[in-house]
Amino acid sequence: MTIEQTAVDKLHEEGIKSASQLPPLENGDRLTRNEFERRYSAMPHIKRAELIEGVVYIASPVRYQGHGQPHSWIMTWLGVYCSATPGVQLADNTTVRLDPDNEVQPDALLRLEPEQGGNSRISDDDYVEGAPELIVEIASTSAAHDMHDKLKVYRRNGVQEYIAWQTYDNRLDWFRLHESQYIPLTPDASGVAKSKIFPGLHLAVAALLKGDLAKVLSALQEGLGADEHAAFIERLLNSSQHGLVN
Repeated sequence: MTIEQTAVDKLHEEGIKSASQLPPLENGDRLTRNEFERRYSAMPHIKRAELIEGVVYIASPVRYQGHGQPHSWIMTWLGVYCSATPGVQLADNTTVRLDPDNEVQPDALLRLEPEQGGNSRISDDDYVEGAPELIVEIASTSAAHDMHDKLKVYRRNGVQEYIAWQTYDNRLDWFRLHESQYIPLTPDASGVAKSKIFPGLHLAVAALLKGDLAKVLSALQEGLGADEHAAFIERLLNSSQHGLVN
């Protein structure tokens, strides 16, 4: 065995020992964000944990109709929008560092780069830092923390639009930030809600709640064909070239 290999093995053993000495990450722990990250990294079997107002929340096993299937519909809807809108970035279950007491892992997010007017960046260790422009959470009911503490955290940190789909209540709320408060973004007469931040991002809310994905995508295609969407793409392209959103 070479001296170099011996050194690598020693560092590996020390890393394992260090991780084993950390207390486990448990629901209800009150931690700093740095300590939360250390414990989370040392427990790779935990797939989703969040720090909300300094308190640890570890997700329960994911149910099919209550979460998995609705999540896939949201990702399909956002994925189609993102594919037709160069410059808009989509992520699924990605860690977001919002502030010293809050590190979340939303079900989906859309973001813009800072040179395009976005409020978040990708850190050197590959996490999102700052507030994405849109966040989507699949909640169970209105009693879930997604509709209470987490909503307040998103509002306070400047998430411009927040969608919370409460699957067991068969309800979807879309909020937009206005004068530091969240107000409902209500559907129009045809039942379609339209993003104020991402032009062309249209959602047929009733169709989504019924599981009619074809109708959801049809409404989205109408939004993608609108003049406002074409103008948005042009602004994004110009900002990429000049580092400024007009």
